[in-house]
Amino acid sequence: MENNGREEMVRGKIEMKRIENATSRQVTFSKRRSGLLKKAYELSVLCDAEVAVIVFSQKGRLYEFSSTDVQKTIKRYHKHAKGAQTNTTEVERYMQQMMHDSAEMAKNIEILEASQRRLLGHDLNSCSAQELNQISSQLERSLLIVRERKAQLFMDQIERLRAQERILLEENAKLHMEYGARPSEQHVVQGKGVGAASYNWMNSSQISSSQTISDSDLVETGLFIGPPVVRCE
Repeated sequence: MENNGREEMVRGKIEMKRIENATSRQVTFSKRRSGLLKKAYELSVLCDAEVAVIVFSQKGRLYEFSSTDVQKTIKRYHKHAKGAQTNTTEVERYMQQMMHDSAEMAKNIEILEASQRRLLGHDLNSCSAQELNQISSQLERSLLIVRERKAQLFMDQIERLRAQERILLEENAKLHMEYGARPSEQHVVQGKGVGAASYNWMNSSQISSSQTISDSDLVETGLFIGPPVVRCE
């Protein structure tokens, strides 16, 4: 039974080609036309769609169905078709412009790469004297710009170091004020102490090499080893 059903379904299929018999063709046209118009009506009612169907028979007879007005639907169709055509034209124009821009960009990249190779000293055999002069001038201008930038960086670094120096001097002055000593007096005392220490060390080294130093021969200096002592006047 199952196989017979399949055979009937296969036999029931109609090959999609023109029906040669005129009578059979007319009968099939009437059936399919009625079914098509019925389906269009059901689609418009069930889905609240605007549907229009226009059918011309082989003899030129018109059959139509429209859920509203056929002319209104046709105008709406032309409007949408024109908009779609306009959009298609704009897309094609945009694609052409993109292709043109891409080709121009590839050409510019190739020119820049060739110029870069020449600036690095490559592919100079094919250059004329004028092109070599242009490359030399371009290199001189680039070198001048690099030197100016380098000098500017050095000046900025010097300014930063001077600012750090001022900050350190201010902090040093604050520390001297906290310990109650004037910066100028502290520098003088330290300078005398260092000078006396150097002088006494040199004299003591010379004397020790020739004779023994007694307590009466010792010279009192201002050198002091240890933390600074705050003197109150």
